[in-house]
Amino acid sequence: MDPRTKQLAKLLVNYSLDVKPNEKVIINGDIEAKEFIEALYKEVILKGAHPIIKVNLSNLNHFFYKYANKNQLERFPEEWFNTVKGAQKYIGILTEANTKELSNIDPKKIISRQKITAPISHYIVNSKPQMVRCTVGFPCNALAQEANMSLDEYKDFVFSACLQDWKKLGKKLDKVKAKFKKNSHVHLIGENIDLKFNVHGDKAIASKGMENMPDGEVFMAPVRESVNGWVRFEYPAIRNGKEVTGIFLRFKEGKVIEAKADKNQDFLIQMLTTDANSSYLGEFGIGGNPKVTKFTGELLYDEKISGTIHLALGMAYKENGGGNDSAIHWDIVKDMKNAKIIVDNKRIQENGLWKI
Repeated sequence: MDPRTKQLAKLLVNYSLDVKPNEKVIINGDIEAKEFIEALYKEVILKGAHPIIKVNLSNLNHFFYKYANKNQLERFPEEWFNTVKGAQKYIGILTEANTKELSNIDPKKIISRQKITAPISHYIVNSKPQMVRCTVGFPCNALAQEANMSLDEYKDFVFSACLQDWKKLGKKLDKVKAKFKKNSHVHLIGENIDLKFNVHGDKAIASKGMENMPDGEVFMAPVRESVNGWVRFEYPAIRNGKEVTGIFLRFKEGKVIEAKADKNQDFLIQMLTTDANSSYLGEFGIGGNPKVTKFTGELLYDEKISGTIHLALGMAYKENGGGNDSAIHWDIVKDMKNAKIIVDNKRIQENGLWKI
């Protein structure tokens, strides 16, 4: 086992989640993360806590969506929800065996299923302090290929992004967070963007490795109806194996009133019409992890790139003040190397560089 795998397991259990004796800890991951699941299991046992293992096998999702009948698609997995509600900590491991597994599945099926299971994901994300969760990336071949790296290169990238001084980085993120107040006005302007909105800045969060690993962002919820203007995203948005490129969105009073894409525009429209609130923004985030230096095609890393922002269509996290409930939460990353972030008429970032 790569010694960095054990280091990452220790970081998750001791720092990110601060596991206590007798707590129930769900460890949910794919078979590609087998050695990491083992390392996490051992660390949880050594803390005197109780690991609950959920291992997912590749290709079963494709089989389910291809052959499941209406009753199976619409059945709520109550047994799993009861397990989740009975746990105090949750570790979700991000790996893939095949990033294109669901590419040929009807997106309407996937979206309808997500509506059914949304209460579970919402509980995992929004149920502090009853449950504390962390999503963690782990190196695997499929994601290395998507990032145009060898597996060894990808391992170095992932472990470097995760195994760093989080207290030091956290202080820098706190300085960014301090620039946002209740109802702060944000203006994003420059290449491919001219967007204005207010935010619940008093509920902004500096994410320091406790909710995601790797982490390194400041995120908050826009005031729902305050968003006006337009944005064109240079980076693709990827979801359920679909890559949507050249996304253009125009907002009026919070809602997307115009949406275009160079590729998979139909899928973009389907996402925007998932429910009544999926065409509103639920999150504004600013990337700030200096170890995440390139776009990989995996959001867990890409939304942390320094010199980027990300906007999420759909659900607003309750810890950010809420204001928009939806079955989706779809982050899209925007390069800000030729743009400015202006908060309450003061530049805090220009061309990807902080001015604070």
